[in-house]
Amino acid sequence: MADTKVKAASNKSTATNGSVAKGKGKAASTSVQPDPVMPGTDAPTMAASGTDLSREANASTSFPKETYLRWYEQMQLMRKFEDKAGQLYGQQKIKGFCHLYIGQEACVAGAVSALEVGDKYITAYRDHAHPLALGTSPNAIMAELFAKATGCSKGKGGSMHMFDKAVGFMGGHGIVGGQVPMGAGIAFAEKYNKTGKLCICYMGDGAVRQGALHEAFNMAMLWKLPVIFVIENNGYAMGTSVARTSNVTDLYKIGLSYDMPSEPVNGMRVEDIHEAVARAAERARKGDGPTLLEFKTYRYKGHSMSDPAKYRTKEELEDYRHRDAIESVRHTILTNNMATEADLEAIDERIKAQVAESVEFAETSPYPTPDELYKDVYVQADYPYIHD
Repeated sequence: MADTKVKAASNKSTATNGSVAKGKGKAASTSVQPDPVMPGTDAPTMAASGTDLSREANASTSFPKETYLRWYEQMQLMRKFEDKAGQLYGQQKIKGFCHLYIGQEACVAGAVSALEVGDKYITAYRDHAHPLALGTSPNAIMAELFAKATGCSKGKGGSMHMFDKAVGFMGGHGIVGGQVPMGAGIAFAEKYNKTGKLCICYMGDGAVRQGALHEAFNMAMLWKLPVIFVIENNGYAMGTSVARTSNVTDLYKIGLSYDMPSEPVNGMRVEDIHEAVARAAERARKGDGPTLLEFKTYRYKGHSMSDPAKYRTKEELEDYRHRDAIESVRHTILTNNMATEADLEAIDERIKAQVAESVEFAETSPYPTPDELYKDVYVQADYPYIHD
């Protein structure tokens, strides 16, 4: 879970101090990786201009068996939980909006393994997986989806607005891009209080068109805030491709205009996510300020449960299923004799039982009582103007 910071066995990057001269516009990368967002193209493994923070990003890195098994278990929990949530939504047991994380699991698992207990996480409304990876009980998350009083937000937030302060999850937020300045503000608080901790702020590719993002980027760089901005670029925002909505399709380049260290990351490889976040975290903890990471990932489902995703082909979807991060980790575990098929099947069965338990817990939990409407509105418990 989040209580262990895993360090890669490879040499640490020596280029996190902004060593590339500004304005040269020269590619730092010598190799490319398939771009999971735009088929048929390649994504550079490092920033093409501005600040280069990963000269050694392609160095071979090995992780211990325990890390791979933890990644596998975390991502399988996210996947099976979301699969079940989708089924329950179809049965109308979960109502309202519901945005599933299926396909993007590595974006959270790799970050959690690279960060420390006490670091803060904030994201948009595709927010079920983050608290799961951080250790929030699946029971509490499923109960929140059912709008029950035992949910992690007391049944008041539902799918889009989950919080768990105990594990550092500062919530899912329904306003597109609204969490970006909030993430910067959380990082400001960490710096002001000298905690040595940071905030990782997730957003979708659609959020980069919001003006608040640019204001937050400018302030974060000006004040050298300990924040890692993450664009989870799954290619389609709410249903329109990046190429049709943005003149800049390599979204990490947006950070370069603020001299912010920025790089694209293969979001379908949990190892790459871990390494990129670890580099950004090292920079933040040293007081060198924010980083922008573009996780090039893919969602297997539509934007929400109401989205039939007719804007993409079945062939494209199948192509990305062949790059599945969970299957990649599974393959690594088995080919390196870290565990047997029976071991992984035992993990799968345990997770299946855990998800089933969460559904039973949610179904048997009570709804909030009417008086809860007047609670948690203000910090001041006896605030006088809530009732007539």
